[in-house]
Amino acid sequence: TIMEFRVPKLTLPDMRQFTSDATTMFTRAKQFTEEKLGNAEKTEYDANFENLQMRYDKTKHWTEKLKSQTEASLQPNPNTRMEDFVYLKLDRKPPDRVNNTEQLGLTMIEAGNDFGPGTAYGGALVKCGEAQMKLGQAQQTFIQTTLQNFLQPLSNFLEGDCKTIQKERKTLEKKRLDLDASKAKVRRAKTLEARQVSESELRITQTDFDRQQEITRLLLEGVSSTQAHHSRSLNEFVDAQTEYYAKCYQCMKDLQAQLSLWFLTQISNQYPRTCEPSPSLGLYNRSNSTKSTVQVGNITGAHNNEYTPLSASKQARVLYDYDATDSTELSLLADEIIYVHTAPGLSKDWMMGQRGTTKGKVPASYISLLD
Repeated sequence: TIMEFRVPKLTLPDMRQFTSDATTMFTRAKQFTEEKLGNAEKTEYDANFENLQMRYDKTKHWTEKLKSQTEASLQPNPNTRMEDFVYLKLDRKPPDRVNNTEQLGLTMIEAGNDFGPGTAYGGALVKCGEAQMKLGQAQQTFIQTTLQNFLQPLSNFLEGDCKTIQKERKTLEKKRLDLDASKAKVRRAKTLEARQVSESELRITQTDFDRQQEITRLLLEGVSSTQAHHSRSLNEFVDAQTEYYAKCYQCMKDLQAQLSLWFLTQISNQYPRTCEPSPSLGLYNRSNSTKSTVQVGNITGAHNNEYTPLSASKQARVLYDYDATDSTELSLLADEIIYVHTAPGLSKDWMMGQRGTTKGKVPASYISLLD
């Protein structure tokens, strides 16, 4: 069987349009080639317009880099990023995943339960696992906030404004080639009639070029407002990071205090007849130690001697964050509750503070005693 190829019939207006388009494309290609060879003049844009184009190109380049690097930071696994990209293109929600930190937490909890949550090691693993789960959830919240408040505006610019500007710049380049080709025609015209026809065509192409350049200029000027919008998005990204790391810090400080108290409780259970916990601090203080000692954190105690509570301790609320300058001081976190008491040799500007089993000097102006 002989295959039949049917060419669609073209009407006369279609043929004229096809011929016109082909002639225009040939003229543009000829003008572009001659410009590259240095045989034809090229219309130059004014300095302000060139600066606008350079600023746009720079903005587009760094927006793409920032978006790519932020995505890599949020999700280091390239395979997962590609999977999320495919789901995005298909307009489908990516599957819910357990991140690496949450997976570590689940493993710790399972191991702790298997060893026995009542044992020293098992209980510590469970507490660490629960803390890792909180860190993982905080990370998930941070990622979602960053995607919405920082990455989405960058994507909107690249997918919206950038594509529009690119399209109008291509159209402007075509109009410029048409304009320069018309100028060359006028220069090559040998008769008065040919010159008049060429000049009439030049006026039309000049008008089209000016109109397209103004459209492109307005779009390029809009990049300034885009940068201002991205600056606000960057501030929101920094705010999200600050909140995320603050949550992580607080979570780890809580875990540190829990573990200190947990291990101290294990020691208390190990020596029930000789160790009495302080009702106010959950700590141990003792006098006349003569036998072997047990040290947990900064608290040291001995076996076979009586423990007495630390005296004159009061609860206090921390007013401001404070970073210890040396090992004799205690770092503070605003709004946490600690125990404080005076100590011989300390000036009135300092008090002794304790959090769990950790103790050290704290500035008196950073705390407020509670009734």
